[in-house]
Amino acid sequence: MRRQIRGWLTAVLTTAVVAAGAVTASARTAEAAEAAETGNAAKTADATPTPPAGTGSGRGAPRTPVLPATVDGGAWKSGHVQGMAVDRRKGFMYFSFTNLLVKTDLAGKPVGSVTGFTGHLGDLDFNTRDGRVYGSLEYKAAEAFYIAIFDGDRITEMDMDAQTTDVVSTVHLQEVVDDYTADMDGDGVFDGNTAKTADHRYGCSGIDGVAFGPAFDDKRRDNGRGQARRQLLTVAYGVYANTTRQDNDNQVLLQYDIRRWKEFERPLTEADPHTSGPGSPDGKYFSYTGNTTYGVQNLDYDAHTGNWLMAAYKGTKTQFPNYSLFVLDGSERPVTGPVSGQPVPERGRLLPLLARGLHHPPSGIHGWESTGQYGLVSLDDGRYYLGEAGTVVEDGVTKQTGRAVMNHWTGGTPTPFTPVATVASDSVTAPSDYAGHAPHPGHLGHLR
Repeated sequence: MRRQIRGWLTAVLTTAVVAAGAVTASARTAEAAEAAETGNAAKTADATPTPPAGTGSGRGAPRTPVLPATVDGGAWKSGHVQGMAVDRRKGFMYFSFTNLLVKTDLAGKPVGSVTGFTGHLGDLDFNTRDGRVYGSLEYKAAEAFYIAIFDGDRITEMDMDAQTTDVVSTVHLQEVVDDYTADMDGDGVFDGNTAKTADHRYGCSGIDGVAFGPAFDDKRRDNGRGQARRQLLTVAYGVYANTTRQDNDNQVLLQYDIRRWKEFERPLTEADPHTSGPGSPDGKYFSYTGNTTYGVQNLDYDAHTGNWLMAAYKGTKTQFPNYSLFVLDGSERPVTGPVSGQPVPERGRLLPLLARGLHHPPSGIHGWESTGQYGLVSLDDGRYYLGEAGTVVEDGVTKQTGRAVMNHWTGGTPTPFTPVATVASDSVTAPSDYAGHAPHPGHLGHLR
């Protein structure tokens, strides 16, 4: 009798599991078909987005806060907004304003800030592995380039000083220093922070774009659930706009395995800049886009498509199309080949652009005309937050404003994004009035 009951229970459970699997498979197939019919730019294999960590409807499962259509970063007496990052699990946004980091909740209420930077704080990204915010930080006069690492949990007050509080640590990037200070004309003099020189290898003006994502060379970089096996920090060079040279027509990207970076982290000391950091990157790569003005302003990896997005200020060389957005094709691995335009022939690891969007046959370059230079955050489901910069005068003082505006990727030309008016969820947001924002004509550079 016990054997009969046990056999009956086993049969019932097996039938239930098979049925559940069939329903899930059917739902995924239907979603993939729907994505294909809408003509979305995402690849068919990536048509089903992976839910963000922390979501779920099961009893006891943590809920991820609903992401609104816009998040206001406030108005500040600072430089213009440079980048953004979002902590989806805890419900916070981070905005960098050149010499200021602002933390808000998803309603746009400021909950903390980090001040006191005299260098250039640029693009940001949130590391889901350790729950910290990483940003590029430049001190060109001191020939010091860092990754600034912010402990968001400790940012609980406004105007927390970057040097005297324990909310930020820094890691020095020697590779960037070596390329920035390179005496390319061999006259024995480094010409400093200027574009009008032959110095600066690859036209390196420092760093700006930062993002976490898989290793470019890792053939097994996706585990089948939209998550990379190993997350590396990718850092993009700033590149001077200079029409008299040809060795500055590439975007240069460094990749770092940060799992042992704790041993390098040091407090920020602007009066005595430290040099604690890795001696070299774990990978160095080049993408031929034509010269841009200050290189990749915002960089982000999209786990939905496996592609990398690079937002830039338009270049000035007339032989190039001077697009403002380039996409690295995540389905292609880098190949070893000649790095274009170098005074001494050089070979390196080359990253191909996605062969979609606008196309410039003379150069072979693909790209789009798009915003994203002030902030670019992939939500890994076809949606992105794009940064909008502006100014406002309060009590006679001009302040810089920034906000995150949710957009949907369409892949259309010339602009591949369209604003998301409302968020379909258990929380309704007001429609977005964001109508687009022209690429910024310049760059504040090093603050003095």
